[in-house]
Amino acid sequence: MKRKIQPTPDTMKKWIKMYVPNKDLFFLPESNLASFKEYLSNVLVVPHEEFKNHSSYKQVQLANSFEYWNLSKDVDYVLVTPPGWVNHLPVEKKIELFQIQVAVGRGLIHPTSDFSVDISFLRNNVVEVNGEKYLVLHKAIWEDLSYTRKEDLITDIAQQWEEWTCYDVPTQTSPHLLRFANTFSSRAGSNCLSATLFAITQQEWMIHEWVHPQTFLQSLENENYHLITSEDIRAGDVLTWENADGIIQHASYCIDGHFFFNKRGQTFFNAWSIVHSDDLKEDWGHYPMKIFRKHS
Repeated sequence: MKRKIQPTPDTMKKWIKMYVPNKDLFFLPESNLASFKEYLSNVLVVPHEEFKNHSSYKQVQLANSFEYWNLSKDVDYVLVTPPGWVNHLPVEKKIELFQIQVAVGRGLIHPTSDFSVDISFLRNNVVEVNGEKYLVLHKAIWEDLSYTRKEDLITDIAQQWEEWTCYDVPTQTSPHLLRFANTFSSRAGSNCLSATLFAITQQEWMIHEWVHPQTFLQSLENENYHLITSEDIRAGDVLTWENADGIIQHASYCIDGHFFFNKRGQTFFNAWSIVHSDDLKEDWGHYPMKIFRKHS
């Protein structure tokens, strides 16, 4: 039976500290850049192609907070601004900038309907786009909030990533998984691939890595895991789901044939959780599945 889990107070404290980065990023199509020209004297205007290849902006937490993967292809420039810069814009310019951010898919923006708590005190950071209202977060406004309000907001935000539900740890779960099962990370980066590799290698440091598909497949080979044709899933098997281009979209480690050690994403809002095979089918069943088994 499913049950709810919660981050520890220490984990919540670290989330609150890291969720809104120390620098604000605003993304602009070329057609919008001229509209802000007179306000750019104390910011960096970085061409998007250069931004994507710049080591300073490749940090995992920046990528997760601003959700780079959701950005529109229309983005041509990135404004890198100090905290508070946006609050010095004329009101109409601030609204225009925020509406552009909604349109291009910037992270740290949430429909006001996502929140169960009253956010009327943040109305100066809410904009309407196509009839829906959105809260736009940035460093200065985040720093002005009390800890309790930050905790309330981040709890609602986090559960848009997943519902914080899990199953009890199966009796035959390996001891090295017990410390992490049904818990949350306090830092960004760990993904389904690193969680799965930790499960098979027992290398604790590995669970915190941001592992990519080719590295993952090479590691499976190093650990003597091989693709099998049987559809009978056993304890210790690794399951993967691939898209049409053969790129792994998800991986999970089988504990007992029915339950899995799993992580749904690379944010710290995604728990290392115990899930049932039915959950995996629901989430990833639209992709072809492969089974890898360790050969003795």
